[in-house]
Amino acid sequence: MPAVTTTLRALVFSAVASLALTGCQTLDDAGRALGHAELVNEVAARMDEAMELTYTADYQLAGGQTASIAQEQKPGRTSYTYPGGKLTVTKEATTECQTTDQPVCTLAAPPATGKPTVAVFTEAKRRGLVTPPVVMGMLTTAALDPAATIRQSDTTLAGFHATCVEVSQVADPFSACVTNEGVLGSFTGTVEGKSVELALTRYTTSVEPAAFEVPAGAGVVDRRPTEA
Repeated sequence: MPAVTTTLRALVFSAVASLALTGCQTLDDAGRALGHAELVNEVAARMDEAMELTYTADYQLAGGQTASIAQEQKPGRTSYTYPGGKLTVTKEATTECQTTDQPVCTLAAPPATGKPTVAVFTEAKRRGLVTPPVVMGMLTTAALDPAATIRQSDTTLAGFHATCVEVSQVADPFSACVTNEGVLGSFTGTVEGKSVELALTRYTTSVEPAAFEVPAGAGVVDRRPTEA
């Protein structure tokens, strides 16, 4: 299941296409000056391409906790596992699980477009997992803010080269790194008043089937609408 909605993706590319090169500039590998538009466009295009990948990414969160993102194409589905919960989006249902105490999973209707919207990630964000769609939205907002300063740097995460974007002079400064493969590599910042930090620890192009299953012993509440 692709991790970014078509609407959000269109917004990113239309926004960066219309922006002038303002704010802090940096240089790309060819030595060209990059401004807000090109920096965001480069990262957005990379994350967009990752929508077509099958992969598993494991993350270290603040305080030593862990999270993971598993994405598969045939069939298209995505699973986000974070401390105390799990969110799985397939063409059959959007399944949100609470895994503390007595595990329980609630099934809701699948996304109308077949792709999850940013709204479904509320609990994941609260638990410390900032997902690619959320990062895309934050980058777009920063690119449209004339006061924002955006700087680029490069690093290596879990053995993979990554481009990093640091956003400052905004209400909630943050930095995010995206690997050459388009996978979210790291994030540090504040999301809706909560300090969040994550870093990629493992990336593989395979996915275990169990990634999309409800936790063992979990109760299931099916709230999908029934056909008349």
